[in-house]
Amino acid sequence: MENRKPTWKADNKRDGGRRPDNVIIGRNAVNELIRAAVPIEKIYVSGKEGSVRTVVSLAKENGITLIQSKTETLDRLAGSTGHQGVVAVCGEKEYSSVDDIIGSAREKNELPLIVICDGVEDPHNLGAIIRSAECCGAHGVIIPERRSCGLTATVSKASAGALAHMKIAKVVNIGQTVEKLKESGIWTFAAEAGGTDYYELDWSVPCAIVMGGEDSGVSRLVRERCDFTASIPMYGKVNSLNVSTAAAVLLSHAARMQRTPKK
Repeated sequence: MENRKPTWKADNKRDGGRRPDNVIIGRNAVNELIRAAVPIEKIYVSGKEGSVRTVVSLAKENGITLIQSKTETLDRLAGSTGHQGVVAVCGEKEYSSVDDIIGSAREKNELPLIVICDGVEDPHNLGAIIRSAECCGAHGVIIPERRSCGLTATVSKASAGALAHMKIAKVVNIGQTVEKLKESGIWTFAAEAGGTDYYELDWSVPCAIVMGGEDSGVSRLVRERCDFTASIPMYGKVNSLNVSTAAAVLLSHAARMQRTPKK
């Protein structure tokens, strides 16, 4: 693989119901919000058993208003019964820019690892992708203004709190964004059937992985702009993985290759 300018250097050590987007539910998700210093207006809790005590303790340590409420009140706020006795009301997460994401990699002296969601509309899938991205050390996730769910409470819960730690950029045009990343020295990989087996590609470079929509995959125009099409071989009777599972496979592989010193 030829060098793409500019050159990057890295140190290898190294619900059902409807609810407002600023209402976050679940013990783990709220704990991560507190630890990430996300501004929280108040936290409603029901009961004091188990890990609810951890939420209460963290909230008190950080000066966050706590309100003991009935379970019925939390059901109403959450729009469902899946809140685990914890509901937080906070400001909506601020979006980052693509430049912010690239800059984050520079600041950490790491090769950029970015996920682009080209039409992922299921909030559980988007949340799971964000979780995998954070676990693999990715620097940001890019979503389109259209054909994508927003950063809802369901996304936050599905991310298991990872949303609080991940830079998210919302862009008008995914194809143009791919071109911008390429101009910035980042190689782009479309995750789609019919391409090169992912383990035969070189991921030890600045890279952005494009994941397509649940039904449509990566759009043709975006796929044609990418440097490579990466495929995950299937050996069973089902011919494809869920998009969030596929993202986890590719992110884990790319993260390992980026952090493995070349001989």
